[in-house]
Amino acid sequence: MPDAAELRAAASIPLDLAVELVGAARAHAESLGVAVSIAVVDAGGHLVAFARMDGAEIAGPTLAVDKAFTAVAHRAATGDLGPLAVPGGPLAGLHANGGGRYVVFAGGLPLAVDGVVAAGVGVSGASADEDAACAAAAAERFAG
Repeated sequence: MPDAAELRAAASIPLDLAVELVGAARAHAESLGVAVSIAVVDAGGHLVAFARMDGAEIAGPTLAVDKAFTAVAHRAATGDLGPLAVPGGPLAGLHANGGGRYVVFAGGLPLAVDGVVAAGVGVSGASADEDAACAAAAAERFAG
């Protein structure tokens, strides 16, 4: 049986690392000339670090957190879920479940260690491709 410290570690990402991931995504957004909101959640989907760049859209804070949550909850990139959630798809209606919290467009990525999802990052406020690229910058830092 795992001890309490192992259980806590399994469901958390250190704050310093989460802040570093936000910084990596922000730096990439700045290089693209876009303003976004960035969220990092732990393995349970709980917010650990967040930033909203000056001028970022007002929907971004909610969407960034929900993209990160969705990526952890489904252990998948949010952009990969869209085609599956269409009517007739294997995950049809996914976006309407979980109180509407699941996001099925690009910008959310799970962050795994040895195949186990440890955290998630979500970015919102630019185009789907730009959001995904900023999230990928954070994921690259995580893989480090």
